Amino acid sequence: MTPAVDAHVRLDTHPTHPSAVTAVLTGTQARVALMALEAADWSVTATNVLVLARIDHEEPYWADDAAKHLIAEGITVEITPQLQEAMEEEWTWASHPMPWCTRSEIREVSNQAQKIHDDIRHGQLLIHAHAQDGHTTVAVGTYLHRGGKSVYLHGEDHLRQVADTFDSPAQALLAFEKAHKAEMRPGPAPLTDTERAAVEARSVVDVTTAKSEPSRPEPEIVPVYLADAGDHDALLDTFLDAHGEFEKWRTWSDETTHAIHESQTLRIERIHDAPAHETAWTVAAYETPVSDRMWVLTATDTTPAPVLQDLLTHLADGDGWDTVIGALVDERMVTAATQPLSDAGWKHTVDGRWIRWTSPDGDAGVQFDAFAAQHASQNLATWTIWAGSGPDRPTWAITASPHTPSSLLADLSEALAHGTGNRDCLTAKHERTKNLGAIPPTVAASRAAGRSR
Repeated sequence: MTPAVDAHVRLDTHPTHPSAVTAVLTGTQARVALMALEAADWSVTATNVLVLARIDHEEPYWADDAAKHLIAEGITVEITPQLQEAMEEEWTWASHPMPWCTRSEIREVSNQAQKIHDDIRHGQLLIHAHAQDGHTTVAVGTYLHRGGKSVYLHGEDHLRQVADTFDSPAQALLAFEKAHKAEMRPGPAPLTDTERAAVEARSVVDVTTAKSEPSRPEPEIVPVYLADAGDHDALLDTFLDAHGEFEKWRTWSDETTHAIHESQTLRIERIHDAPAHETAWTVAAYETPVSDRMWVLTATDTTPAPVLQDLLTHLADGDGWDTVIGALVDERMVTAATQPLSDAGWKHTVDGRWIRWTSPDGDAGVQFDAFAAQHASQNLATWTIWAGSGPDRPTWAITASPHTPSSLLADLSEALAHGTGNRDCLTAKHERTKNLGAIPPTVAASRAAGRSR
């Protein structure tokens, strides 16, 4: 039996990098664990603190592998719940350029690319020159070990491969110059965004001395349209965990997640790092898996979490995305979609092509574009649900095309009219102060007095 080692390793997700993993070591024999992790290419960032940051976003998998090896050596390993969840997550690269590969084969390809990256980073593979080849980067270099072989590299990040080998640097450079003379540049190519993110993750992070955040006041309960955006990624993950009929896909860049219904007729796209007021969610429904869109709905990254929760709940309710193809958007459909707002006393106005319902406090509204509704085949933004200064300057917004089901719109209207959510008190105070400063003092005073009653 392997004797126990007085070393404890706590593995956790990185505080700022989305897929990196940290290891905090304690115990009189922590050095044993440190040497084992360094051999697996973990980077020391502070005393007894290491980080695993890769360019293939497979850190949870390799952290799990490292944990098994440490345990086999008699070292105690603790894995936090959030990291354990990441280790158990099954996901597939959407639009991967090697779709014929299995998940394990894709991981092996990316691991070979990781080894090339690490050899360059550690100075074991000297890059002589690089060039742009279409939409990717190619390079030529020589190993300072492995017999001094020279290699021709093709691709970037987790797709970089050794495309050819040469017996000498001279042969390699001559062949490279012949193929890429016009685009050839000396030395290695500039770091990619993924490589820069990995470098930042490996910067000094002393998680052992991190101070706990001061306690914050309890959030206030506000109308749903004033609620915080919350964690959209966690919201999507929870939805997918609860609804196995949706399959999760991720793009090769890891910037976007797709959730596709088993019928292939409803698709949800989530862009993870979209700017706050740009489209972060797109929901599209199709009559058949290969037909054009029946309707499309978008939402910004600042949309309150309870509103998105209501949307996802509706989509998960059987065939809640079905609609009648070719039907005109008539008064009956508009009335059905907005009845909860009318019943709640929202102000109804008509301004040319625009029909609007505005909340009693003026902080939110629903707008219907009668002109766009008459061009249903173009999937124009016919409905706009917003909060903020107005539909043209929203804090958050949802848009929907003409054939978006009136039942879905009615559910969203019901949430706007009667729903509530949490809002951080400090954020609310800041935004109220900002808004009061933007209107005449007498109006600001009267509003403040009215809300205090």
